[in-house]
Amino acid sequence: MVIRVYIASSSGSTAIKKQQQDVLGFLEANKIEFEEKDIAANEENRKWMRENVPEESRPASGNPLPPRIFNDSRYLGDYEAFFEARENNAVYAFLGLTAPPGSKEAEALAKQQA
Repeated sequence: MVIRVYIASSSGSTAIKKQQQDVLGFLEANKIEFEEKDIAANEENRKWMRENVPEESRPASGNPLPPRIFNDSRYLGDYEAFFEARENNAVYAFLGLTAPPGSKEAEALAKQQA
């Protein structure tokens, strides 16, 4: 399983840049392996991301904007979905990964199962 984060290195939007940094920073800080796919510098990445974001997750007009997160080719969500998962200590579940022992998420899961 490979976590792929589709970003735009040359986005003019400060909000998008901040969201991308937030996602990438969290993954790095938690030592979660991921691939960064730049849709601004690579047409194939842009095309793949646009084709693989499900219809119900697309904006009403225009193209899906980064960051978009996938586990292999399975679409996981956008920044809003990531942020919500992080707020609920459920990022590993969101990413389709097992929470490491000792993490807030693993402790929360243990409490639920007890």
